[in-house]
Amino acid sequence: MRVQIALSEKGVSYEAREEDLFGGKSELLLKSNPIYQKVPVFLHNGKPLCESTVIVSYIDETWASPPLLPPCPYGRAQARFWADYIDKKLFDAVRDVVLSKGEATEAAKKELIEILKVLEGGLGERDFFGGEAFGFADIIAIPSTCWFLAAGKLGNFQVEAEFPKISGWIKRCMHKESVAKIIPDPEKIYEFVLMMRKMQGIDQ
Repeated sequence: MRVQIALSEKGVSYEAREEDLFGGKSELLLKSNPIYQKVPVFLHNGKPLCESTVIVSYIDETWASPPLLPPCPYGRAQARFWADYIDKKLFDAVRDVVLSKGEATEAAKKELIEILKVLEGGLGERDFFGGEAFGFADIIAIPSTCWFLAAGKLGNFQVEAEFPKISGWIKRCMHKESVAKIIPDPEKIYEFVLMMRKMQGIDQ
């Protein structure tokens, strides 16, 4: 999702290929990413790039306009800091909430809430993590938010009510066409999570 949003922001046309991650991985995927053997992989001029944050950085450097990072060095450093924090913390915390039960869910929920508090403070009064414009850190963060509904239902909390700044930021991001056309419906994600919990025997 991050890569598709970045390409859309740049106005770059692309061909997306789906991978059956529950079945056999394609020969193209295994050849393009032999180390991690996972998506996303970005093929440009016949050369593969892996890891979504790396790919988004490459896209920003390859297609200069519009820039995804702020113009000043400090602003760029701050955007990269938040992107790194989000990349290391957010999705794993959400996943731990939705794929656990009992005391493990409570512990995961506590961790996720602490991360969201940090992000709420980092966002402050700004519209986006990079300032006034949607950019690099927002692209890294926004895909994880479609899992918030599932995390809230299974963890018994509401991001919208408890984190109004994050909620407002999500709404501003979703007004972007590049985001709205890519981010899945949270209800569909919740249904997918319930299926995964059943497959993994969590709810048995």
